[in-house]
Amino acid sequence: MKITCITVGKIKEKFMTDAINEYAKRLSRYCKLEIIELADEKTPDNASAVEEENIKNKEGERILAKIKDGAYVISLAIEGKQLDSVELSQKLNDLGVNGTSHIVFIIGGSLGLSDAVKKRSDYLLSFSKMTFPHQLMRVILLEQVYRGFRISNNEPYHK
Repeated sequence: MKITCITVGKIKEKFMTDAINEYAKRLSRYCKLEIIELADEKTPDNASAVEEENIKNKEGERILAKIKDGAYVISLAIEGKQLDSVELSQKLNDLGVNGTSHIVFIIGGSLGLSDAVKKRSDYLLSFSKMTFPHQLMRVILLEQVYRGFRISNNEPYHK
């Protein structure tokens, strides 16, 4: 299975990069992982709703351009469905069993995702009603995908 993470924004902190690299290394046992970093749009202070929507749309166009045909798209969105780790593991396993060979996870920028990206998504996933920085969300997502593979393979993992 191939897993692609399309993310808006760069990782600036070394400790975040180290954590992402560690989970990428761990995941290499289970899948082919690709991380695509896209530039984020600068949001002016006190941006209007129209300006914010335009920024989300520009970022959304970049995201959509990177999604390959036939990929199953899971976008991280606060209004998405919340799953526990076992349910996420089951979701990934079910997709594989049903013939899905490429899953794309999308982490938007600071303003969230455009409506076009949400419409292209096959599934909206929420990790919490709280908002997290995209850098931290990337670490959390990779850890949960890794945990999901461990669960589905009946391998021990700390609780």
